[in-house]
Amino acid sequence: MTTQFRKIAGIFGIVSMMGQTLSAQLAPIKSIEGRWDITVTKNGKTSPSWLEVNHSGVKYLNGHFVGDGGSARPISRINFADNKMSFSIPPQWDSAEKDLVVEGTLQDDKLSGTMNTPSGEVLSWVGVRAPKLNSTKTPVWGAPIKLFNGKNLDGWEATGATNQWIVENGVLKSPKSGSNLRSVRTFNDFKLHVEFRYPKESNSGVYLRGRYEVQVTDSEGRDPLKDQLGAVYGFIAPLEMPAKPAGEWQSFDITLVGRVVTVVLNGKTIIYKNEIPGITGGALDSNEGEPGPIFFQGDHGPIEYRNIVITPAKN
Repeated sequence: MTTQFRKIAGIFGIVSMMGQTLSAQLAPIKSIEGRWDITVTKNGKTSPSWLEVNHSGVKYLNGHFVGDGGSARPISRINFADNKMSFSIPPQWDSAEKDLVVEGTLQDDKLSGTMNTPSGEVLSWVGVRAPKLNSTKTPVWGAPIKLFNGKNLDGWEATGATNQWIVENGVLKSPKSGSNLRSVRTFNDFKLHVEFRYPKESNSGVYLRGRYEVQVTDSEGRDPLKDQLGAVYGFIAPLEMPAKPAGEWQSFDITLVGRVVTVVLNGKTIIYKNEIPGITGGALDSNEGEPGPIFFQGDHGPIEYRNIVITPAKN
C-alpha cells in the first residue's frame, strides 16, 4: 500500500467515524422527532392538540404546537433527555397570562404527560404518532352528494348546547355567534363545493374532516396570509387573494386526498397540492387516520352557506 493510498484510506476512516458519531448523537433526538396527535383530558372530557418536533443541529429540538384553539405556534426550544420532554410557549392572546408549560415522557413510542395552562390548570395528555396519510393512487371519484337539502337541517347537527343555525330561502344561516355545525356523515378523501357569504368583518371556517380549517373571513384587499380567506389556518397561506367584498356570495372548490389539499377560491387556485401538517385550532378531534365530517364554524359571527356538494372518493 502506497503512502498516498494510506492517507486517503485514513481520511475515509475519519469521515466514517464522524458519520457514526453524528448518527449516535442524533439517535436520542430521532426517537421523539415527528408529528404527534395529542388528546388532552379535562374534567373527564377530551380535546384535541398537536405537536411537531424537529431537530435543529445535533443537540437541539424545536417545533410547533396547536392547542384546542388558535393557530399553530412555534416552539423555539424543546428539552429532551432520558426520555423526558418539556417546553413552554407564551400566551397567544393575553400577554398578562402565564406561559403554557408542557411536560411529557416518551415510552414505547408514545408520549404522555401534563400541561400547565396559563389559567393555572394542570391537565393530562397522551400523544400518538400522526399517520402519514400518503397515497400513491389517483382517486376514483364517486357520485356527488348534496350535503344540504336547502329545506332544513336534516343531516346536520350542532356541536353546542343550543343551536342558532336556521334555513331560509335555501340558505343555511347562522345569524349570530353560537354553536358550530357538523355533517352527520363522515368522509375520507373528497372534493367539496361550497358557497358562502358573510357581513363585513365576520369570520367562520370550513373544517375538512372536522380537523383542518380553511379560513372564511372578510379579506378583500388584504395580503394572502395564513389567517386570511382561503388559508389553511395557521399553516398554509394562499398564493393570492381573489376575495370579493363582504355581502357577496363566494365559493370554495376544495380537494383533499390524504393530507394534500388544493383550494380554489372564486375560480382561482390559491393553494395547489400542499401538505397539511396537522390539525388546526378548533378541530373536533385529533384522530387524523379516521374519516371526519364537514364542519362549519358558527362561533365567530354571522355566516351563510349554500350549495354544499361533496364528491367522495371510492374506497
